[in-house]
Amino acid sequence: MSDLKSATVAEAILRHKEAYLSTHSVDLPARRLMAVLPLCRTLALGGHMHRCADCGHEVPCYNSCGNRHCPNCQVLARERWLAKQEAALLDLPYFHLVFTLPAELQPVLLQNKKEGYNLLFQSVAKTLLQFGKDPRNELEGQLGFTAVLHTWNQTLGPHAHLHVLIPAGALREKEKHFEVIENEKWLFPVKALSRVYRAIFLKGLLSLHKKEKIEFHGKLESLREAKCLKDFIDPLYQKEWVVYAKRPFAGPEQVLAYLGRYTHRVAISNARILNVNDQTVTFAYRDRKDASQKKAMTLKGPEFLRRFFLHTLPDKFTRIRHYGFLGNSVRKKKLPLIRELIGQKESLKEPETAEERLERVYDIQLHQCPKCKNGEMRKCHRIPRTRAPP
Repeated sequence: MSDLKSATVAEAILRHKEAYLSTHSVDLPARRLMAVLPLCRTLALGGHMHRCADCGHEVPCYNSCGNRHCPNCQVLARERWLAKQEAALLDLPYFHLVFTLPAELQPVLLQNKKEGYNLLFQSVAKTLLQFGKDPRNELEGQLGFTAVLHTWNQTLGPHAHLHVLIPAGALREKEKHFEVIENEKWLFPVKALSRVYRAIFLKGLLSLHKKEKIEFHGKLESLREAKCLKDFIDPLYQKEWVVYAKRPFAGPEQVLAYLGRYTHRVAISNARILNVNDQTVTFAYRDRKDASQKKAMTLKGPEFLRRFFLHTLPDKFTRIRHYGFLGNSVRKKKLPLIRELIGQKESLKEPETAEERLERVYDIQLHQCPKCKNGEMRKCHRIPRTRAPP
């Protein structure tokens, strides 16, 4: 087994980058990640020296690369985001839905990440908003929800799906009424959701092809022809698409705990990397058939990198999106109204900062001296970087 510092995604890139590049083409986001991730929190990017005000002990604190795919950089980004989202929580149960895609469509999305993932978001949002307004579902209002894109499974294979969190109610703004969902087990029947979602997605895929906004290469090249694409899509209408409804959350605290695990994770964390050597990378995973026990998978280095880079996202692509009354453009107006309608009192305490959340959740003191455990660590001087960022 390797030690903690060497068992990382960065170490896998350093050891296997050349072998990977000799056999694979690399898009710009992956090439950029390959360049910056091994430099993250090293002397190369510079930083600051911190000195204890009591004992004088000094510790270097190196700059992070800031890449959103980097496992090192996501903890603080996640806590900042969670601290901001805490202000939008409602005192209601929350439903959790997962919208998946058939395995046949995963290669299509990999070749058309921007358009394909956008279509996934749009199809799920249109389905849920349509169900919320449908009188047959006894809500006849606007839902609010947050959708988070995941593109991987436990073994880093392609598995694009959306996790959706929905407060248990719908806003009827004109009537100044908020209809609370009384059903404690599910939001809508999942089979009905699945079929509407399936129809919207496949119609959208055909529309993208007609507008020449998607491409097909390699084994999918034949799908460039409209007839071949139709022959490919028709059987998917007969297949049951999986929409999974998880048990609803009991309250806002559980929602935040859940969001913290899912929002800022990309493919794999360093904690799951068990060993990196000159030939292979070994990582932990959970088998869906036996989820109670962790297992280990060993891959050749280039194959591990191939799987990891499948999940890089296009530049400026947003993988966490808010809809309905939680939409970024309307939440400031609609959330106070909803709180008033459900009788939720405004919090008198100031929202937590990212640092305060880190200290509370992980039970650590960020500025405490690691040596004397008493003094406060303070910046004393800057550490210049030894090279320019790639």
